[in-house]
Amino acid sequence: MISLDLKLKSLTVDDLSAILELDQACFGGLWTLEGYQRELDSPNSELLGLCSPLSRSTLLGMGCFWSILEEAHITILAIHPQYHRQGLGQALLYSLLKTASDRGLERATLEVRASNVEAISLYQKFGFKTAGRRRRYYQDNGEDALILWLSDLQHPQFIATLDNWQTIISDRLSKYSWQML
Repeated sequence: MISLDLKLKSLTVDDLSAILELDQACFGGLWTLEGYQRELDSPNSELLGLCSPLSRSTLLGMGCFWSILEEAHITILAIHPQYHRQGLGQALLYSLLKTASDRGLERATLEVRASNVEAISLYQKFGFKTAGRRRRYYQDNGEDALILWLSDLQHPQFIATLDNWQTIISDRLSKYSWQML
């Protein structure tokens, strides 16, 4: 069996068209070109992409967080619909949390649609807990958002957990012939 290489990279202005394509495929055009340009220009923003040289889509997934004081506020976690349920979301969330931990951030938070059971399940696997609800948060349909939190990113036990996740994610990816470079 041939394994497909997966590469994690910091996204740049050169990736803008691929970013917009992925945004369209996942969210129907949630953010604009200007919105992503602001993310790329901001020193407080980390925009990571999962790429594979052999795939039809240049960008398989992307994740973004803002560094706000000692918190990583995850604003986007998107995997191209064609690649759902193959471990790529886990790999990307792991990478965001590892990057946040490496930057010295203490906590991670995010909002997720209350109906997005798959995403909520993924976040809970990584230890996120529901901290509250934002009523009618999503403008497209007035749906509520759950506010999720993960604390202790600097705790030695969390660092050990990260190492453990890396092994679990690697095993899951290999089941679908993916291999992180």
